Amino acid sequence: MNRSLVFILLSATALAGCATTQTPDAAPIADTPASTPAAPAAKPAYGTFGFDTAGMDRAVQPGDSFYNYASGTWTKTTPIPADKSNYGAFNILSDLSESRTRGILDEQAKDPSSKIGIAYATYLDRAAIDAKGMAPIQPMMTRIKGATKKSYSALIGELSRDGVGAPIAGGVGQDDKNPNAYVFGIYQSGLGLPDRDYYLSKDAKLAAAKTAYQSHIAKMFTLAGEPNAAARAKAIVDFETEIARVSWTRIDSRDATKTYNKMTVAQLQKLAPGFDFAAMFNAGGAQGVTDVVVAQPTAIAAISKLVAAAPIGVLRDQLIFKALGNFADVLPKPLDDERFAFYGTTLGGTPQQEERWKRAVQFTSGSLDDEVSKLYVAKYFPPETKAAADTLVKNIISAMDTRIDQLEWMAPETKVKAHAKLAAFVPKIGYPDRWKDYSGLQIVAGDAFGNNVRANRFQHDYQTSKLGKPVERWEWGMTPMTVNAYANFGMVEIVFPAAILQPPFFDPAADPAVNYGGIGAVIGHELSHHFDDQGAKYDASGTLSDWWTPADVKNFNALTGKVVAQYDAYEPLPGMHVKGALTLGENMADLAGLTVAYDAYRKSLNGAEAPVIDGFTGDQRFYLGWAQVWRRSYREATLRQRLLTDPHSPSEQRTSIVRNMDPWYGAFQPKPGEKLYLAPADRLKVW
Repeated sequence: MNRSLVFILLSATALAGCATTQTPDAAPIADTPASTPAAPAAKPAYGTFGFDTAGMDRAVQPGDSFYNYASGTWTKTTPIPADKSNYGAFNILSDLSESRTRGILDEQAKDPSSKIGIAYATYLDRAAIDAKGMAPIQPMMTRIKGATKKSYSALIGELSRDGVGAPIAGGVGQDDKNPNAYVFGIYQSGLGLPDRDYYLSKDAKLAAAKTAYQSHIAKMFTLAGEPNAAARAKAIVDFETEIARVSWTRIDSRDATKTYNKMTVAQLQKLAPGFDFAAMFNAGGAQGVTDVVVAQPTAIAAISKLVAAAPIGVLRDQLIFKALGNFADVLPKPLDDERFAFYGTTLGGTPQQEERWKRAVQFTSGSLDDEVSKLYVAKYFPPETKAAADTLVKNIISAMDTRIDQLEWMAPETKVKAHAKLAAFVPKIGYPDRWKDYSGLQIVAGDAFGNNVRANRFQHDYQTSKLGKPVERWEWGMTPMTVNAYANFGMVEIVFPAAILQPPFFDPAADPAVNYGGIGAVIGHELSHHFDDQGAKYDASGTLSDWWTPADVKNFNALTGKVVAQYDAYEPLPGMHVKGALTLGENMADLAGLTVAYDAYRKSLNGAEAPVIDGFTGDQRFYLGWAQVWRRSYREATLRQRLLTDPHSPSEQRTSIVRNMDPWYGAFQPKPGEKLYLAPADRLKVW
């Protein structure tokens, strides 16, 4: 199922940004052997050796805050753009990627036969959208308002094709215990706020967000011409509060074992009798489903009871609100503005919505992803870059292979299986080796709302059509234009889109130490996800199984418990700590990824010491390369939301993972009493 995809960041939407730090719209990256220790001849994008030394704050001791030592001046002098909730290295590259894609789409818009050009130009035409008013969504509203208790479940299935969510959600994904087959999954859903804590916590700021959410619903109803908006909004929030009360926490929902509950549709219906699942499946295009995987059984049963007990008016109104929100960007501007005012400003702290062209790029790239991707990689990702990245990936995998043999806590027989799993890895670099066919997607000039709905249906039907077919192992979960990376446990793969293989992550003109600390650690991060507290549950075939000895599990859990405790102690906002159990997988991946990247870097030196460059040793440059990719500032509201919902720790805490690594102590000489200093016995050692 999709839960086996583990990303280095939360989502692509968290990355979109407008660069204020100078980053060249560089020519395609040239081929430079990634493992060569000699200083490069070409000028790197950042500084003299690939690191922005001007962004450092050398008044800060590395042992007090390695983040501020490496990036303190950058943080103080680089404002968050008005249309961003956070800003850093990922955003800078995402901005570059969007700008390049815009150039491609602007050209395509000149061609009246170009499907992506039509989709892009139609989305851009705000005047035409406003002129149509609410007319485009009225048929959907009529369908929703005509729902009865008996027809509600089928309506949920229909609306899932359109892209409208409901209290119970479903979708097709790889079967965790049969990775050569697809299966239909059922998940808890139905919350309009980011997390159950927003509904249930007594924290004053979360309570204020809940109050603002109710006002937002009422405003959306009023703007859509709906009567009795305030009372209807309150009823929706009351209903969602009850859903929140029975929903699983994010910590429980990330457990691959707990969330794999396979049963027949008949068993599901018995578990949750208040909902007609067969009607939902049939109306949603998944006819003939016999077996399902239920992610949160107790929540699904409880939500089903809530649905059965709720007045049909409340159920309808929740769907109306979700429809208005999901399509606000292709409805009259006041609706679009109001949705951003709540989700962007109130919840995210972002003052200003992105320019329409950026959103048009995102819509087109998401709706016709492979059609846009083909043009992007042809222009911006040459084979030489792919080859250089392939070399670096092989070096990191080799270092991980060696490290497995050094583990004291893993049994010899388990190490044999771990080596076999590593040998089975499929690295995917840059872009897919084949593309999806979009000839069946109808795009109509001047019909922005219809294009959005038809694109949602096309993607939904594409997924449901996989049932009963062989697994599409060539398929990617991200576009090449995405500045991100991921691990897919069921596919036994690590995936690196073209857009992340650029400075500051990867610059063939930079010193190799910086590359190993940057993209090398990212590669190690994704690789090690397959051996983190959840990824380790999947064997060499990608099957969710028990392939470790009981002693291995006991030893491993003792180590991961220390990781949880270290991160629980961090307090990025007053009274709000990092959730060590929620962020465990990502923190372990940072720890292991940086460790194996360092091993690979040292191996690349062939026993020699790297030259000192601008006063920095090779080891210092390696760790500075790591710190540079995690430069990021957050608006307070966004940071609060992420501490509740994001499985990744904030950037300063991610940078601080270095405090657990003995070579960092040798490189920067932190002293006892400094904030990051740990005695050797207290440093986390897992992989």
